[in-house]
Amino acid sequence: MAPLRTSPPPPRADELRRWTLDTATELRGLRAGLHEALTGEELLAGERLDEIPELVALVASELATNALRHGIPPTIVRLLADDDHFYLVVADHDLTSVPELADTRPLGAGGRGLQLAQSFSLDVGWYATEHTKNIWASFPRR
Repeated sequence: MAPLRTSPPPPRADELRRWTLDTATELRGLRAGLHEALTGEELLAGERLDEIPELVALVASELATNALRHGIPPTIVRLLADDDHFYLVVADHDLTSVPELADTRPLGAGGRGLQLAQSFSLDVGWYATEHTKNIWASFPRR
């Protein structure tokens, strides 16, 4: 497995929203909250997102699921923005592990959240603070 590159998102990005998750049942609320934060509109039942909000929500779901499954709670999801990009940052409290790309698992075996993040975003990285391990992905703002 290949390690993910270590790099924090740009420091000039402002936090737009934050979610704290303790269980997978809270992922639906995360997706709805991301839609509202990105579009200013409430997501109705069965409604599909536009392309960028859809990709942000997909990557957020994958990374948050990984954090809930493999990390130490709570999982903290933050949506940041600068003039040109949105940044999704997902943190957990397990400082003993390093994010790795699951490049040797067969399709359908799971563990491809980071690969999906790399496929659907502009860039992906990770960094640690004193208390959290953070994985981030960037998306075009316009």
